[in-house]
Amino acid sequence: MSPELVSILVLVVVFTLATTRSVNMGALAFAAAFGVGGLVAGMDADGVFAGFPGDLFVVLVGVTYLFAIARANGTTDWLVHAALRLVRGRVALIPWVMFALTGVLTAIGAVSPAAVAIVAPVALSFAARYGISPLLMGAMVVHGAQAGGFSPISIYGSIVNGIVERERLPGSEITLFLASLLANLVIAGVVFVVCGGLGLWGREPVPASADQGGGTPAPARRTGTDSGRPTGDGTGGTRTATIAPASQDGTEDGIADEDGRGPRLTPARTATLLALAALVVAVLGFDLDAGLASITLAVVLSTVWPADSRAAVGQIAWPTVLLICGVLTYVGVLAEMGTITWAGEGVGGIGVPLLAAVLLCYIGALVSAFASSVGIMGALIPLAVPFLAQGEIGAIGMVSALAVSATVVDVSPFSTNGALVLAAAPDVDRERFFRQLMVYGGIVVAVVPAMVWLVLVVPGWG
Repeated sequence: MSPELVSILVLVVVFTLATTRSVNMGALAFAAAFGVGGLVAGMDADGVFAGFPGDLFVVLVGVTYLFAIARANGTTDWLVHAALRLVRGRVALIPWVMFALTGVLTAIGAVSPAAVAIVAPVALSFAARYGISPLLMGAMVVHGAQAGGFSPISIYGSIVNGIVERERLPGSEITLFLASLLANLVIAGVVFVVCGGLGLWGREPVPASADQGGGTPAPARRTGTDSGRPTGDGTGGTRTATIAPASQDGTEDGIADEDGRGPRLTPARTATLLALAALVVAVLGFDLDAGLASITLAVVLSTVWPADSRAAVGQIAWPTVLLICGVLTYVGVLAEMGTITWAGEGVGGIGVPLLAAVLLCYIGALVSAFASSVGIMGALIPLAVPFLAQGEIGAIGMVSALAVSATVVDVSPFSTNGALVLAAAPDVDRERFFRQLMVYGGIVVAVVPAMVWLVLVVPGWG
């Protein structure tokens, strides 16, 4: 049995054990990386750790730390109230606002994970407050980021167009952009309907007590003994929304002031808003690392307002960090062993171009659900060159199909964007939300590559 096949079978075992024994998949993946890397591939510890996603670790920790502080001092409550006023109380428009916002950010040059890191915590805080499905809101944020991700001036668009030019393939920047935009827009529309978005129309803008799948919420109960935030698992179970007694600054747990005007800006909230704005400027304007910038801003806020920040470190999504970093470390071992290239070359050698094309789309989607989307596109587009040279398949359609297949699956909880969504969701049963994202990611992997193949490759675009 070849080492590449052994590494794939071990990955299947990791998934099986994590599902049936409720063991953290990241811990299993670290053990698998140690075993496969050392015993099968002959790698030392340094070689295994080379695949550890240090940048993603810092992003997950930094972003969840900063937004834990924002939740503790009521800043996210102020933001969701402001968003509600922006759409004049139409709760159903909020997911589309978040879709458009992340799309604009990536279209003008933001890296997709950076845009998701900025928008997802606010979007999911809103979802938790108003009983919107976290799966719906998270998917809208990620698909929005991918919708704008291939504009001619975007990071992804520039990379793919550069690969096409280097390989001397016919290309169309506009076709690539529109293919991703329309594919993600259609998927977002389907998710909106399936996850209860239609039920949000006409919903009163009050905290929800109904399920998060789009049912009609009951009015919030004011109690003098209940405190804090709405309770419930946040993933579709029943929630009981309560409003806490007024705090010293005149707000009621950030939901509304006694005069009904909504949460007020305090010095801590103002500083936090400035910190969030600084994060956007640092990431988009100066191309600084989102994780390092987030941690730095969080430390500054913690120093000035230690009482608000005392519990924030404990709210960092440590189980999610372990899960994602473990799985990606094992994927790094697979890449170092050549397993991914081995699979791609096997498909590329098939003598039927259309069949090879759809299989490459599926490989791109499946691997990208765990690894770098850009890296997968950089590996698979050159593999497609031999049968593109035969002239039976249009290069523009094939490149666009590969690009969409390799990025639309970023809703997977093992990808950077999906991990950010999982880590940013407040008041949810994370294991259940993880399973929801994994099932949804699996559906996307199973369906979308075939769809884009039918639309973009079979007609022979380009």
